[in-house]
Amino acid sequence: MTTATDPALTATEQRLIDAAQAVVARLPEDGSYLNTVASAVMDVHGDIYTGANVGHFTGGPCAELVALGTAAAGGAGPIALIVAVGDEGRGVIGPCGRCRQVLLDQQPDCRVIVSDGDEPFSVPARDLLPHAYQHPDADPPRLLWFSPQHWTSVVDGGKTATTRFNDPVVPGPATLLFEFEDRFESLPGVVDSVERVRFAGITDAQAALEGCTADELRTALRTYYYPEVTDDDLVDFVRFRAVGPQA
Repeated sequence: MTTATDPALTATEQRLIDAAQAVVARLPEDGSYLNTVASAVMDVHGDIYTGANVGHFTGGPCAELVALGTAAAGGAGPIALIVAVGDEGRGVIGPCGRCRQVLLDQQPDCRVIVSDGDEPFSVPARDLLPHAYQHPDADPPRLLWFSPQHWTSVVDGGKTATTRFNDPVVPGPATLLFEFEDRFESLPGVVDSVERVRFAGITDAQAALEGCTADELRTALRTYYYPEVTDDDLVDFVRFRAVGPQA
């Protein structure tokens, strides 16, 4: 997972872009299907599913929606990554407003690879649609992302808490997802509780569940994950547990 201190694409993210580029390169050029965009999605197991848009004067699905449908038909797990690329060498393109709403409702914790005209990078789907409408009946699968260095401590039960800033977490079932440079590892899990506290108010008792003191935790969070966080910002102190074997 890219962070503020590490914006470069991972090998996994680049592999997904390559898969989408391979599809867009195969699109017909005669205009018979009006295919102009390809998309690729990757689920929590690392499996890739692809699709292309179907343009028509009556309307038609975007490439991202076709790829999501292909993944669903193929029995994919929760979606971890998605990207779209345009034909004629346009490279990575951002999803339209409808696709952003679909992702927010159905895969809110997946990361979307986008581009600002320079190098591609990934962001959480929810960041692409601020102040969004929340569908009242949406009950999507949830992901709780971790850096790979926490894999062993989560597997052996030593780590059962994590602190998040501007990274919404809700109680209930969740896939604990670890993004290594070239692969995903995942565990079925449960988020037992989410407590909102001031950043400066993190206690030593809470930090002890992460294996450190409160001062050490605040320093680590600012150094590696949230350099913009202030003492008065609210953060979520999340208690979780793995509930089964590796997915």
